[in-house]
Amino acid sequence: MTTPHRRARRGQGELEGQVLGALREADAPVTAAWVRQRLGGDLAYTTVVTILTRLLAKHVVSRERRGRSFVWTPTADVARLAALRMRRLLDGERDREAVLTSFVTALPPGDEQVLRALLDTADAADKDDGARHPRGDGTGH
Repeated sequence: MTTPHRRARRGQGELEGQVLGALREADAPVTAAWVRQRLGGDLAYTTVVTILTRLLAKHVVSRERRGRSFVWTPTADVARLAALRMRRLLDGERDREAVLTSFVTALPPGDEQVLRALLDTADAADKDDGARHPRGDGTGH
């Protein structure tokens, strides 16, 4: 007995990334139908609209009514979307420190160096901002 050919399921967030990537390739706001066609048309129109609506809730796209439908525009890139997914996963864990420790200790040396440089930059920016606004409320008083 043979099993019918089934297309492999996309990984979590993969479709969101593909939709956001398609939007970023557009020169102007586009419809869900345009996104569907850009992705190859094998997705149901309703699936594309659902993904766009999820991206809207995550504040990585905006929409504007045009006629009887909406046109969509990216407000963030795929890296921002991945960072949001990472943050959501981290927020769902009880022991954030253990998760972060496990994440950092598993990084390859090159990624660890990038992370260290980013943290140093963020720390320097925080210190600089603190010097300008000693009370931390933005007033400086």
